[in-house]
Amino acid sequence: MKTFEEIYDISVTLGSESVSYPGDPPYVREPLILEFGDKRAAISKVAMGTHSGTHVDTLYHFIPDGKNLDELPVQDWILPAQVIKIEDKEAVRPSELVDIDIKPGDALLFKTDNSMSGRCVNGVFSESFVYVSPEVADFCVEKKVSLVGIDYDTVEKYGDTDFPVHHRLLGNGILILENINLKDVPPGRYILFCPPVKMKGADGAPTRAVLVR
Repeated sequence: MKTFEEIYDISVTLGSESVSYPGDPPYVREPLILEFGDKRAAISKVAMGTHSGTHVDTLYHFIPDGKNLDELPVQDWILPAQVIKIEDKEAVRPSELVDIDIKPGDALLFKTDNSMSGRCVNGVFSESFVYVSPEVADFCVEKKVSLVGIDYDTVEKYGDTDFPVHHRLLGNGILILENINLKDVPPGRYILFCPPVKMKGADGAPTRAVLVR
């Protein structure tokens, strides 16, 4: 049986750590009790958007004829991955990636000041966060990576309503993982597991993302 020496849960906790992009439905959980005579069962009523908490973006999120959630096989969410430490406190730029040995099919997860400052888990959306530059999106297309992950609720610079990073990545078949927390994860190579909740026709979905090696 395969055992792993290191396991990292890189998901944020819905309801306490997660942030919601302006306009997205917020996560709400209402505790309920079902009674059966002298027995009871605790359940919950949950309301949220498909991009709540740690979540994935399918191609359909921005590409009208792109694949939606049930059109993507589960193996697309189990990938060789690299966690890359980013020093730039404004954006992920190609200059910090050129010396990394990136292989076709890799998932690239960017560990930025969003994780180190706690911005990604404080539960309050900030308009100022480390984002992925369009040039890095082009770099990822050139390198033929499979997935790009960022430690905030969006890869995009806030206020850029052209959404160039989403269009360049998703338009070239590169999936996106958003709202992860990489604070305690050393840079290096891992296996990423991030299968999303299985929903018919969805543009994205929450996931419990884990790194192992």
